[in-house]
Amino acid sequence: MKGLVYKSTGSWYSVKSEEGDFYECRIKGKFRLDGIKSTNPVSVGDHVLFDVEKIGDETIGIINKIEERDNYIIRKSVNLSKQTHIIAANIDVAFLLVTLNNPPTSTSFIDRFLVTAEAYHIKAILLFNKIDTYNQDELLEIKYLAAMYRDIGYECLGISALTGKNIATLKEMMFEKVCMFSGHSGVGKSTLVNAIEPTLNLKTSKISTQHKQGQHTTTFAEMYDLSFASQIIDTPGIKGFGVVEVEKEELGNYFPEFFERKEHCKFNNCLHVEEPKCAVKEALENDALPWSRYKSYLQILDGEEEHFRKDIYEKPKA
Repeated sequence: MKGLVYKSTGSWYSVKSEEGDFYECRIKGKFRLDGIKSTNPVSVGDHVLFDVEKIGDETIGIINKIEERDNYIIRKSVNLSKQTHIIAANIDVAFLLVTLNNPPTSTSFIDRFLVTAEAYHIKAILLFNKIDTYNQDELLEIKYLAAMYRDIGYECLGISALTGKNIATLKEMMFEKVCMFSGHSGVGKSTLVNAIEPTLNLKTSKISTQHKQGQHTTTFAEMYDLSFASQIIDTPGIKGFGVVEVEKEELGNYFPEFFERKEHCKFNNCLHVEEPKCAVKEALENDALPWSRYKSYLQILDGEEEHFRKDIYEKPKA
């Protein structure tokens, strides 16, 4: 039988067959994908082949093959660098929810997500959530960030899951697509899904006022069918986003604004660090590129963990 994985708990997989029936499935034996070392060889969004077995009174599915993926998005733990995790597969568009505070989303986190989406050929869109909660200065900062990423070429949309602002526009962007929602715990993913499709009634929780962090209401990635010919994958909140399987020589290709200037660098293999006559560094000095993006690039290049610095938008001091 053919089916689509709707939920993965690590050992059990909820699979929807072509006939529309759901089966709780397990993996047959030791299941590994060629070239991919991951904690979860089967992920939400995978198209699989499975057999059905009767064990006592129970009907259990046994997954024996994963069909070729169009794409997938993967991350590594910032604490366990050797552990990688496939978040979801066969995604048409990945939406990253961004909040200025409550909880804060750093540009470093945003950039790591965008690099991974670029590397795995997934369209990424930034959703600036909770815009109903910001004062004038905070709204100006949101507009600055959105303008910066729009200049690079990314779609950005200011939304409020609470008031419903721009939810109709978001639904148009999602129409007939498999969409993944991602972001830190507490940015409002489950609340947003409920605003888009109230009948789902996903569990939500309040932000921790002490640490400005969200409580993990979504434990496992799960796909939902929507009433307007779309599907959504709600994912657990991510504390850190470790970039996986990107060679240093390729990293600049996944920063679109760097890639378009690469041909003007003196050296074909320019890493945009210490090389002379580097078009990227010249653009930075002329304020034609945002320094926050370059700082993110250097962090990833050096294998650093992401962190937020208040001088993130500024040139380094001489």
